[in-house]
Amino acid sequence: MAKVRKQALERQRELRTFCELPHWTPHSAELLAKFLTRGGPYDLIPSEVFWRERYRYLKEAGYVLRPRYKPDWKPSWADTELLPNHFEDSVMLMKHQMIDAKREADNERIAIKRVEVDTEELGIMNFLSTCSDKTNHAVPLLAVLPDPFDRRFSLMVMPFLRPFDNPRFATIGEVVEFIDQMVEGLVFLHKHRIAHRDIAIANIMMDGRPLYPDGHHPVRLQYSEDLSHVVTPLSRTDHPVRYFYIDFGLSIKFPEGVPPYAVGDVGRDAEVPELSPDVPYDTFKVDIFALGNLLRKQFEQRYNSMEFLLRLIDPMTRRQPETRPTADQVLAEWQSTRSELSEPLFRWRLGPKSEPAIGRMFNDTVAVAREGVYRLRKFIGT
Repeated sequence: MAKVRKQALERQRELRTFCELPHWTPHSAELLAKFLTRGGPYDLIPSEVFWRERYRYLKEAGYVLRPRYKPDWKPSWADTELLPNHFEDSVMLMKHQMIDAKREADNERIAIKRVEVDTEELGIMNFLSTCSDKTNHAVPLLAVLPDPFDRRFSLMVMPFLRPFDNPRFATIGEVVEFIDQMVEGLVFLHKHRIAHRDIAIANIMMDGRPLYPDGHHPVRLQYSEDLSHVVTPLSRTDHPVRYFYIDFGLSIKFPEGVPPYAVGDVGRDAEVPELSPDVPYDTFKVDIFALGNLLRKQFEQRYNSMEFLLRLIDPMTRRQPETRPTADQVLAEWQSTRSELSEPLFRWRLGPKSEPAIGRMFNDTVAVAREGVYRLRKFIGT
């Protein structure tokens, strides 16, 4: 306690001294950098210390964490007059259970997640990773490492993914492709008797490599890996991506013949009407509602020309679970709806409903011009 108190008093004296100095002198910049690092906002937070302690173990397994997590890390800005946010190793983790790393074998960026051994998540992930089916949209499990210090945990190695809506969708066709993959992915899960139970924006991600061939920073996604410049994504239309369901921490795999019922007021979507801590409900129908609700909020309510989604969304989000379609029925309805959409609609820009009238007119005019160029090129090509 005496040592901790001494350190706290030392930091208070440093801060007081800094506040009394003329700002932006070399001495004050150096002192600020020192204060911001040691026990300050740029120091390792407790969840990062967890990963620092496993740095050498992971490196021996072939996975290299960012320099910030080296046991002997010295901040890059310590001997400069620049503020920490100019340096890559000032960037801390956003999710305490997961960290990014590079695989030494091919320099590919991957993600490592800490999971409890005695939960169903690890078993479900292992099972799903053995299913070589193109309709399987569960995040792949690349490897499982035992935690070197705590037998209660394992470390799951997975591909590095980014949010499915970052960057934003640009055309209606890109939305259609997203729905294609998510619906067939849900059919796959339910076919194998797996209820996800937590379908939400945060639990659907994409492999963004086709959009960022030169990579991007794993935390500050809009920047290059060294934070030197903003990166510009390629088009999803020209460079299709693959979407994945992630986070099977609440999921259940039901034995064949066992009804998919469970209890628990769990999951990110608080609008599912039947969730209950003590009354059993059909977990498959919860998945149906959650996916439909996501499609409504992310697309139908936000963008113009999305009325065709209502045929799909309205039945999926009925309040009475027994009246909702099964995943197979959702797929059949979606395929029917999709077949009625015209090819030009797929290429039409995704216009926000919040867009001002003048902006909409201008952007629609540009979209019409682009469609004309597309048709002309297609005609000349034939």
